Amino acid sequence: MLRLTNDGAELAIGACSPDDLRQIETVFTHLPVTNAGFRIGVERLVNIRPIESTSKMAASHLGTNARAVRAILFDKHGANNWALGWHQDRTIAVKERKEVTGFGPWTMKAGTHHVAPPMWLLSKMVTVRIHLDAVDSDNAPLLVAPGSHRSGLVAERDIESIVAECGQHACLANAGDVWLYATPILHASARAARPRRRRVLQIDYSADKLPGGLEWAADA
Repeated sequence: MLRLTNDGAELAIGACSPDDLRQIETVFTHLPVTNAGFRIGVERLVNIRPIESTSKMAASHLGTNARAVRAILFDKHGANNWALGWHQDRTIAVKERKEVTGFGPWTMKAGTHHVAPPMWLLSKMVTVRIHLDAVDSDNAPLLVAPGSHRSGLVAERDIESIVAECGQHACLANAGDVWLYATPILHASARAARPRRRRVLQIDYSADKLPGGLEWAADA
């Protein structure tokens, strides 16, 4: 059993009830099924009961100032069956571009400014993944390298050796399960061997304010 504090990942079994999942689904019923991921405005998740629960989970690790700063819905299925190699999540979403030492490079994603922050910020973030569908070993579970979140910013040339050292863990889940992981953990996802629909609502949390006049895109 992995633990977030030691391994950088942890499973909360049955954290969301069937009613919780139906409430989440109502937010996304209008979205097409042709895209791999949809960047969701965090304001759309306010006052949704299951999001309140996952926010408390994040706060138990980050403190009472923890708040959702980015949300993405992943929708993997037979016609949308992608693979991602081992990598770290290295960008955050901000309101506008401001040049601040240690922040960069910059990109635009879905009309929102994204920037790679210093590792001190990423290392204090938690990512929550709410599973709307079951994920078994044939349906492309998230793979994590336990403990790799303590390796700092990993150069591409070093990824393979760190994964070999840390090993791999498949984040299997039933609908309603919630995985929490340290945002900078090395992770990957293969193509599904027997693809079925695999929807995951992923929410990044931070308890930090941004320096130099930068603001989280999610801040009101």
